[in-house]
Amino acid sequence: MAASTRRFVTQLKHQENVDQVFLASDKQLRPNRNGNYYLQLELKDRSGSIDARLWNASEQDYRCFNNGDYVHVEGSTQLFQGKVQIIASRIRKAELAEVEEEDFRTVDQGQVDEWADRLTTMLRQIKALPLRNLAECFLMDESFMQKLVQAPAATKNHHAYQGGLLEHTVGVMELVQLTAGRYPQLDSELLLMGAFLHDLGKVDELDYERDIAYSDAGQLLGHIVMAMEMVDEKVREAERLAGEPFPRELVVEIKHMIASHHGQYEFGSPKLPMTLEAVALHHLDNLDAKIHCFQQLMRDDANVDSRWTQYHANLGRKLFKKD
Repeated sequence: MAASTRRFVTQLKHQENVDQVFLASDKQLRPNRNGNYYLQLELKDRSGSIDARLWNASEQDYRCFNNGDYVHVEGSTQLFQGKVQIIASRIRKAELAEVEEEDFRTVDQGQVDEWADRLTTMLRQIKALPLRNLAECFLMDESFMQKLVQAPAATKNHHAYQGGLLEHTVGVMELVQLTAGRYPQLDSELLLMGAFLHDLGKVDELDYERDIAYSDAGQLLGHIVMAMEMVDEKVREAERLAGEPFPRELVVEIKHMIASHHGQYEFGSPKLPMTLEAVALHHLDNLDAKIHCFQQLMRDDANVDSRWTQYHANLGRKLFKKD
């Protein structure tokens, strides 16, 4: 299928015929009120995701493809509770020749390389020797860096695509650079290191070869715990390379920023921010995530002829798209 003929997820409108390839995710075989089964799944391309249903589905329909497979879908779209969804008449695993990889690549390699260069430059401008040594231990780890440039920042909501973690990390680090000069009481280099480290556990918390899902370790531990383990490992490496101990208090402050960056217990932080740098990191992290999330909700909104999005119950509001 030629990429130019494709209708991307965000282009699909009510009552359109669908006959093309998507990436399958989160499939479930569920019973309806009458005891018959239907297949529920999420279909993705580089523009976003859309819910799909296959009514009167069988166990064979469920088992003919896996999450993360490309599937060829035939059916039509309908508007349901303010959102476009696909009602499929047929779903099968796609043939290799049917797949245009470019249709599923959210960001191109050139953009990823640019983000990686910006991240490296910011870290190598750090003057405090312990922090610079710690940063260098991450930058020299080829396996880690390969995962960083590929990982998403989430399974849903903000930056939920390959390369999204790097984009979000660079975004927060650049917000630190823009903000720190206004607040000289902040340790700008410590805050920059916190911005770099706060979500790095996601390189192992998530699986993202194709579909995005939690790894077993990610489900059991979470990215905050995993990031702290990574810091411990790299601190030991920095001590070996420098031939001297890493400042203990500095390790504690770094870990506190990681532990508290969600800002509230109910959002998954084991500690509330208790240093100036931790407070700043929480709000800058939240700013980058929220702007990206709201922008995506506006872009993907089904109310294409309105200046307002549909009502989002989880946000308690509509969003004003302007023109």
